[in-house]
Amino acid sequence: MAATEQKPRIFSGIQPTGRKTLGNYSGGFRQYAQTQETGDGFFCIVDLHSLSVEYDPAELRRSTLDLAALLFATGLDAERSTVFCQSHVTAHAEAAWLLSAVTSYGQLGRMTQFKEKAAAHEFVSAALFTYPVLMAGDILLYQTDFVPVGDDQRQHLELARDVAQRFNHRYGETFRVPEAIIPEIGGRIMDLQEPADKMSTTLSSEQGAVYIADPPDVIRKKFKTAVTDSEREIRYAPREKPGVSNLLEIMSVATGESIKALEQRFVGAGYGDLKDAVGESVVELLSPIRERFEALRADERELQRLLSVGAEKARRASEPTLDLMYDRMGFATSEAGRFFGAARPRGL
Repeated sequence: MAATEQKPRIFSGIQPTGRKTLGNYSGGFRQYAQTQETGDGFFCIVDLHSLSVEYDPAELRRSTLDLAALLFATGLDAERSTVFCQSHVTAHAEAAWLLSAVTSYGQLGRMTQFKEKAAAHEFVSAALFTYPVLMAGDILLYQTDFVPVGDDQRQHLELARDVAQRFNHRYGETFRVPEAIIPEIGGRIMDLQEPADKMSTTLSSEQGAVYIADPPDVIRKKFKTAVTDSEREIRYAPREKPGVSNLLEIMSVATGESIKALEQRFVGAGYGDLKDAVGESVVELLSPIRERFEALRADERELQRLLSVGAEKARRASEPTLDLMYDRMGFATSEAGRFFGAARPRGL
């Protein structure tokens, strides 16, 4: 009898803090729901990452449950995917410390997001500098094959790949080296007012970002005031026409239509027509998500139960890799034999 083909392992994480934008949906949530159909999905609320900048503890608790509700509202199924909080699985913090031994100071100093965030804060924590190592541990603990991410996370995933390869070379084959899944369209949604910049939960202006929780009229108004250019032609040319190109990408994400089909649809139309159409398409996309989110968020105990179930599944899945890391790095065995004789991760 032939062996059952193993599904690819998928992992992605998202921070709970900050209001989630259309960009988070396009580069993250949308991909999560799609990839759970084809693989063994682990989707992590990376609450430990939130400590890297100043935050409000009460807000962190609230936003963690908000994000859990949003993950389920955008299509994740607790029966098919593992949805959990990073802080509920201690292997993540342990793996980060072990992996810091194979991550160079120079690599961390070159991280673009560190430079940008450090410039925006008076107090720069060590956590802000080292959190890419924690991110690498998040991914590698699950012997991940594919990581669905937005384009802005490409550099961090490359670091995780480098760390995995260095660990494997120094201590023996331990980790799978993951690959990114970055959508061709919608991997980086830009700010409506500053189309040269990414739409951000923290750096965008109120008019520049479209939030998933925005009411329909607010969404429509934001698109009506979106920056375009001095030309009249509606065509996709990100360098020459970043504002118009961003609107076309957003509409492609919202409707599923190709960029070429949208260009044809708007031949001879004005920018006002495009803005109105994009706004309506985003309202249609986000309204049912917002309704599902509100219903899920009203049942806090059920959300906590689902996260608890997910954490237990994540603990079982990550423990073999963590034990193998301790083993390969030369740590002594406890009387309980925690490290040696541990089950090997899949495929190793």
